[in-house]
Amino acid sequence: MKKKLLIIGLVWPEPKSSAAGSRMLQLVEQFQNQGYVITFSSAAKTSPNTYDLSSINVEKQPILLNDSSFDVFIKDLGPDAVLFDRFMTEEQYGWRAAEHCPDALRILDTEDFHGLRKAREVALKQNEVVSTAHLQNAITKREIASIYRCDLSLIISEAEMDILISQFKIDKSLLYYLPFLLDPISEDNIEKLPNFENRQHFITIGNFLHAPNYDAILYLKQTIWPLIRKQLPKTEIHIYGAYESQKVSQLNNKKEGFFIKGFAQDVNEVMQNAKVCLAPLRFGAGLKGKLIDAMQNGTPCVMTEIAAEGIFGELETNGFVNVDAEAFVEKVILLYNNSEIWEQKQQNGFEVLRKRFEKTEFESDFALHMSELLKNLKAYRENNFIGQLLMHQSMQSSKYMSKWIEAKNR
Repeated sequence: MKKKLLIIGLVWPEPKSSAAGSRMLQLVEQFQNQGYVITFSSAAKTSPNTYDLSSINVEKQPILLNDSSFDVFIKDLGPDAVLFDRFMTEEQYGWRAAEHCPDALRILDTEDFHGLRKAREVALKQNEVVSTAHLQNAITKREIASIYRCDLSLIISEAEMDILISQFKIDKSLLYYLPFLLDPISEDNIEKLPNFENRQHFITIGNFLHAPNYDAILYLKQTIWPLIRKQLPKTEIHIYGAYESQKVSQLNNKKEGFFIKGFAQDVNEVMQNAKVCLAPLRFGAGLKGKLIDAMQNGTPCVMTEIAAEGIFGELETNGFVNVDAEAFVEKVILLYNNSEIWEQKQQNGFEVLRKRFEKTEFESDFALHMSELLKNLKAYRENNFIGQLLMHQSMQSSKYMSKWIEAKNR
């Protein structure tokens, strides 16, 4: 009999809109390879960009928030494992899954460490260096509680693994490093890519609803792009992303060569047309899908340390990493004008993809780990006492009982 996996999505997957959507489909493939029949559920609305899950034999099931109809649904389904897409879905549905399917393995796909992203955003606004105080925010507390309540959390970045283990002392057995899982890039495909002479202009891409992306576009507009245009007056920057709002559209300026292009139907096509990708992210977490897209299409990048985090390991980057605006621009000009450096950085990108993100490097170990967990789940949970503690009904119950009585007596 085939094993069943229930995935509870924060949103329905949109691989053309965000790296999170691509990541989710990579996980679906992994679990299907392990023999799972998958049901994907979400309380979110679908959009024109929603991926057709039926095309990959995944059952689709809309669900409601704060509604006991979910209890009936999960009990009838009887999954062997439940995957929560980000900690917010675990908060909503984790206790229901534990109550009605206590023997199901509970997995959290963090996507990125949201508490770290929040810490960096707050520090940026306050013009401060990120500290322990910034890290210990409310989102971090919620997310780490979710990690403890689950049997396993998938962590996409080695940098985040390190912070969770060293800073927050989370037992390594609760975490599993699983980055982007990509198909190998063939020499044949590499040879077909446009060369240095056949490319022009700059590109950046990212979902406009994502706060770090919007901040990066403003930073480009106000600080980085004017400095680039001074030295390269005929160049343009083409900015792509899903969910373009009025505040994004109004940044479009033909005279400045600053073009808001909106949703990219084919990221590969627009990335291959560009000579250099810019990623001036000032806060964020996880792995940046725009850098993966750039490397796959042979487009070197100039990026901040935040953008580069977790991507390159000990390998050479596919461009340059700079924080200071003037140094950033200096490297942009060098990369745009020098074909030899450009070609070397392009090759670095292919090497990074081969050595750090090919799915064949991760598949068998992940399948084995999942199998071991399912076999020894009871013993495994006994080693996670904090998780048991956080699932216990008494946590905060006296506080909320008091509030309920107070409200009732008004």
